[in-house]
Amino acid sequence: MKRPSMQIALGIVLGAGVGTALGVAAGHVAAWLGIGIAIGVVIGSNLRSTNCAECAEVHERHHARNQQPEARG
Repeated sequence: MKRPSMQIALGIVLGAGVGTALGVAAGHVAAWLGIGIAIGVVIGSNLRSTNCAECAEVHERHHARNQQPEARG
């Protein structure tokens, strides 16, 4: 998924589902539904990838440096 809104929506849906299930089991659907949605928003916002061009360049240089054989004297 590339759009952050889709990731947050997925988190909300999953959180609402888990919150509803816990709410039915505990007898407090409204409270657990709110808690589940809040947790889903947090999880959905953390699903975003942080691969920017600058980070990719740093990782590429790091990988190339680790692939070179070490000089021993």
